[in-house]
Amino acid sequence: MRTAGAGAAFAAAGEARALARVESDPPAASPAPAPRALMKVGTQHDSSDETLAVLAALGVNHICSTLPAVKLDERWSVDGLMRLRERVEKFGIALDMVPLPLSSNEIRRSENPNILLGRSPERDREIDDLCQMIRNAARAGIPALKYNLTVLGVVRTGTEAGRGAARYSAFIYDNAAADAPLTQAGRMTADVYWERIAYFLERVIPVAEEYKVKMACHPQDPGMPRGKGFRGVETVLGSVDGLKRFVSINSSPYHGLNFCQGTVSEMLEKPGEQIFDVIRYFGARKRIFNVHFRNIRGRFLDFRETFIDDGDVDMLKALRVYKEVGFDGMMMPDHVPSISGDAGGAQAFAYTFGYIKALIAAVAAERT
Repeated sequence: MRTAGAGAAFAAAGEARALARVESDPPAASPAPAPRALMKVGTQHDSSDETLAVLAALGVNHICSTLPAVKLDERWSVDGLMRLRERVEKFGIALDMVPLPLSSNEIRRSENPNILLGRSPERDREIDDLCQMIRNAARAGIPALKYNLTVLGVVRTGTEAGRGAARYSAFIYDNAAADAPLTQAGRMTADVYWERIAYFLERVIPVAEEYKVKMACHPQDPGMPRGKGFRGVETVLGSVDGLKRFVSINSSPYHGLNFCQGTVSEMLEKPGEQIFDVIRYFGARKRIFNVHFRNIRGRFLDFRETFIDDGDVDMLKALRVYKEVGFDGMMMPDHVPSISGDAGGAQAFAYTFGYIKALIAAVAAERT
């Protein structure tokens, strides 16, 4: 009986100690909340009242406007930009971005060609005007500007048959004219190109940072073989390594990319496998300011631009990565295939808007 009583007392004491530990231990940490889906569908091609009414009906509530003007005039004044923003907002749409007159045109048709031609003092006057556009955009309540630093423009070799009666824009380097003439820029080595890019950024990004305007640069479309280039031009912003170097030139959070997922996919040998880590690299560093969310079929130097659901990249998986890195900007269809009878690609764009909205809704509903 004494042994039994001692055993019971020992058990009771152990139970009490265990209960005390449970009561004194800190509560188990709750699992970290899953990231929210912050991105939204956007567009960039038309900001007329007629188109804004359609976009509002489709639930496209964020846009980049069309170019206000090719030169610094009244439309680029603070009042002019405020009128643009207020007109867009009347439709319940946010003006998230405006393009600078540094478009994707070939250098002969560039609005400000001397920046990349390296001609001073003309390039300094052009840069001064662009800096004033940045200041005016900030004062008008416009948070971001997009631009290109291209000499070649967007290079394609034709179209190919796509789904149904659609035509897909294509580029096959081997089919490009071997004797294509030099551009107005002449032979432009990588070193020369980087010098002209750095000259521009050294003068522009400090102004953007002072006025808190994000500067989103589009990659060069498409990338060309390193050491060979095209028409005498090395496309230094046509590779992932080139884009990494570009964002490293200035550490400002206002210096980043108009991240064209289609163009970046065109840089890769296996875009269906490799694009996700590229998104992670730039997204984790918060250097993606907006996304051109389009798909391709093919690889570096041999590709065609498809419908969003007809390419090699799993776009749902891609959107999960944007969610993972906390991207909160616009997902924009910059190009769509052409279809006979679809004037201006209106139906193709509407289809793509709906597809993007559905993908965003799908990842927003996921807990991880």
